[in-house]
Amino acid sequence: MFKKLFGSSNKAEPASKLAAVRNITVGRTVSLDPLAWRRLGEETRFALDRDVLDISAQGLISLESGQFVHRFYTDDHVMLQAMSDDEAGLENYDFSLFVPWTSAYPPGERERRVWRDRLSAPVFHGAAEDLPDYPRFWFSESDAIQPPVTLWETVWDDRTATKPYARIFQTCMLYARELAGGRELMIALEQQPEGGETTHEIMIGIPLEMAEFRA
Repeated sequence: MFKKLFGSSNKAEPASKLAAVRNITVGRTVSLDPLAWRRLGEETRFALDRDVLDISAQGLISLESGQFVHRFYTDDHVMLQAMSDDEAGLENYDFSLFVPWTSAYPPGERERRVWRDRLSAPVFHGAAEDLPDYPRFWFSESDAIQPPVTLWETVWDDRTATKPYARIFQTCMLYARELAGGRELMIALEQQPEGGETTHEIMIGIPLEMAEFRA
């Protein structure tokens, strides 16, 4: 989905039009501390076969609260996410790392309604995806039916591009379950790229401390 951009080590990097969050942006690599997920033990569904990420695309989400979500992707859709109080990503916090679990094309509107109903419930029952049940993390203070969050993500795959690679409308909900070694995250969403096909996605994630990654 996303092309890689690697510059020769003896050339100056092009002027970037994208945010660099803790030095992370398109074309850079991110080193991870594997203990971030190994500490969760055998209970976790999170699995990653490497400790270096090659960032080939990044996304930006502007929230109604005035905050920003910065996302950094590899070619195989591993996602590192950061929250920020500014679009440039200078005031950054709340880092997390997600890996893909399932991706499906809903055949019709009925399946899309069923998916939205699942995202509205206080617990996501994951047996159909070979997952455990995940309590809702967003809106966890209530057991009432809660419509999922909707947002637009703008994705770039070139640090100097004047136009984004894609704009994606997302309907999503975040979940979490507590394990003996820490918290495991799960995000379930419907993606509707402009000019593309709708998909239903599940990603498994973990929180990241600042000391557990570097670029």
